[in-house]
Amino acid sequence: MTLAGTNTYVVGAEPAYVIDPGPADERHLTAVREAAAAHGGLGGVLLTHSHADHSEAVPLLGAPLLWGRVSGEDESARTLDQGVAGPAPPPGRIGPFGVIPTPGHAPDHVAFAWDDACFCGDLVLGEGSTIVPPGGGGLGAYLSSLERLRERGFSLLCPGHGAWITDPDAKLAEYREHRLERERKLLAALGRGERSRERLLDAAWDDVPAALRPAAGLAMDAHLDKLATEGRLPEDVDLGD
Repeated sequence: MTLAGTNTYVVGAEPAYVIDPGPADERHLTAVREAAAAHGGLGGVLLTHSHADHSEAVPLLGAPLLWGRVSGEDESARTLDQGVAGPAPPPGRIGPFGVIPTPGHAPDHVAFAWDDACFCGDLVLGEGSTIVPPGGGGLGAYLSSLERLRERGFSLLCPGHGAWITDPDAKLAEYREHRLERERKLLAALGRGERSRERLLDAAWDDVPAALRPAAGLAMDAHLDKLATEGRLPEDVDLGD
């Protein structure tokens, strides 16, 4: 599910900053420390979101956490120059980075702008599609997050998993159309009178292999929640609760 693993970025110099240090793997952390030392030392850590595969290593680096929270922490998101708490902070700046709220994959998800590059966490992946799970902020919020990045006109997206994205406009449009095509299939099935959860999944995620069906079910939950919020979900749909 995480492709080749979590991408960790060491950005800038004197000091350098680490974005998403990843899991608590000591060999990986040694490489991160060496890279930061070669660029004038580590000034702090920033997290795109609190999922463990991005945040678990934070306590082991021994550097201040300038933005985000570690998985399992109860405290609100920390900021360096704003007293704003909560899972979806407003736009702002942390050191040399612009902070862009991008909920959807996680409620506390943000992206970091560095000139015309964007460290986008799990909002967009270098391969395949990301998950919008229940409690992540909602599919509507996720689609708005994609649009927020598109409006910025970045020339490079640096995702949390997979290769860099050198044509952000095309990738963001692809992600948006992928979600909307699923929604169209789901609405068509509902329009035909289908109400069974399993058959709705068959209709809208007909191209998904059996091994990925549980993930497809999570994706459908996000779509159903969106339709319900918008008043477009029939009341007699079997949600499988």
